[in-house]
Amino acid sequence: MVGYGAVQNTMHIDKENMIQYIAPQDLKAFGLIPEIIGRLPILTYLNPLDRTALRSILTEPKNSVIKQYIKLFAMDGVELSFEPEVFEFIVDKAIEYKLGARGLRSIVETIMIDTMYEVPSKHVTEFKVTLDYAKQQLGKANLSRLQNA
Repeated sequence: MVGYGAVQNTMHIDKENMIQYIAPQDLKAFGLIPEIIGRLPILTYLNPLDRTALRSILTEPKNSVIKQYIKLFAMDGVELSFEPEVFEFIVDKAIEYKLGARGLRSIVETIMIDTMYEVPSKHVTEFKVTLDYAKQQLGKANLSRLQNA
């Protein structure tokens, strides 16, 4: 069919995520030598993680960083808990500093480092990480320098 009734076969190109369309010729044009390009048989891309994915990574796997800390504190007889807002705060910081999933551990460790050493020696049986406490701990650590990294 020709004319106004014809079916149009147009491809939608996502201009926000152009890396998904990369081809070996693009790598050569970028400056990589053909010998290296030949050793990369498959080119692929990864989509950035969204808030939901980061939150899931932080809390859901059986060996998530949050569950690891809960078990670590339980070994010292301390019941560790977190306010739900703390998880959102951690995810917000990972997105703000563009740290991705690996950055979640760094942020949690920064929040928990003092507590990890202080609470067991104070003979406390439970500790709840609040949003204010998390903000205070991150403020002391000056994580904003990670933005430039």
